[in-house]
Amino acid sequence: MLTQGEDVEAHALKERGWSISAIARHLGHDRKTVRAYLSGEHQPGRRRSSAVDPLAVVEEYVRLRFADDCHVWASALYDEVVPLGYTQSYPSFVRQIRTKGLRPHCEACRGVKGRDTIEIDHPAGEEIQWDWFERRGAPWGGTTYVLLGTLPHSGRIRGVLSERMDQAHLIEAMDKVMRRLGGTAHVWRTDRLATVIAPGTSDVQPSFAPVAKYYGAIVEPCPPRRGNRKGSVESSVRFCSGRWWRTMTASDPESAQISLDRFLATIGDARQRRDADGGRTTVGVLADQEPLRALPPSPYPATICVERTVADNATVAWRGNRYSVPPGLCGHVLEVRHRLSTSTLEIHTTSGHLLVTHSLAPAGAGSIRRTPEHHRALEVAVLTAFSTARPCDTKAHRPPGREALAEAARLMGAEGHDVTVDLARYAELVEATA
Repeated sequence: MLTQGEDVEAHALKERGWSISAIARHLGHDRKTVRAYLSGEHQPGRRRSSAVDPLAVVEEYVRLRFADDCHVWASALYDEVVPLGYTQSYPSFVRQIRTKGLRPHCEACRGVKGRDTIEIDHPAGEEIQWDWFERRGAPWGGTTYVLLGTLPHSGRIRGVLSERMDQAHLIEAMDKVMRRLGGTAHVWRTDRLATVIAPGTSDVQPSFAPVAKYYGAIVEPCPPRRGNRKGSVESSVRFCSGRWWRTMTASDPESAQISLDRFLATIGDARQRRDADGGRTTVGVLADQEPLRALPPSPYPATICVERTVADNATVAWRGNRYSVPPGLCGHVLEVRHRLSTSTLEIHTTSGHLLVTHSLAPAGAGSIRRTPEHHRALEVAVLTAFSTARPCDTKAHRPPGREALAEAARLMGAEGHDVTVDLARYAELVEATA
């Protein structure tokens, strides 16, 4: 095998008119070897394997099968080639297909992979890209949803944890993200979220159109199956998932939100970027220069509705605090409603009957909001349930009474035997075994 240097030297000597025999003597290699490299049959630095290519026997069959169906499963194809003489394992079969590039590219299914891409110009303050990411098995239980908003010009990211992904929670999360970004852009770009875009169309949902008008934004959906059109927020999802979520130590949603805000304002904004002149700058510096539009003074008045189970202390939990309900509802499911831009919380029955209205406590404060009426009613209910009777003596001697012994005798006689029962003797036996 010739090295890269020997191959270069052999070609140079060939150009000078040296014979193959002279070049072989000069390099110390066989003439056949030198001839093979000069003709291009062999490549420098690549040793030809002496092993027989195990896929060679069925390679043409595999090519024809991929021509029939480029999506045929490799496992199904493996079942077909084994009877045809293929002798290696399934992992080897898959690796050889991948190494030789036998499976053809499918543009419709593979998205951007395998075709040309180009960077999209994003003027400052022009666009916000939105996307959810969800993570199961959160430390506080259940699934966590995080809405990320990204300014593609600077790369600034802000995110908000949410309990659900319905439209009301989406509106609330978007408002919080934009207030963390410092304003809104002219365009909101999303994928085809059913809460934003009518399924099967590129039209905005009628229920979401007033929201966009309220903030003065234009909603631009991505083309179908072209998530790379909002590649900035897709990259943000990978960044937050790998750098924040995997190492997060928070044990409740409120602490996790604080952790996310701190992470994005420090590590997220400190990422290196190039400015318009090619100089080095950071995401934070670029983002501070983006001309975002001012937000309305209050969020769009959507109504958040969630279900909660009443605890033993006649309260329901909501965002790190507890709110009282009338006593006697322990274990019942009630509906908690909060209209954005208000400072109150309503608790309804599942049939829609309003039970109580509370003033909101700061999220994560760990406080209990209980009305005086609920306090008095719960106190009466608890005290009424108390008993002043002396507890029973669980270790006292309590043998079966005369009536119980008589019933036992009757039952034993029902077997059809002539049984004579001495109740006094029976009582002695019971007492001895107690």
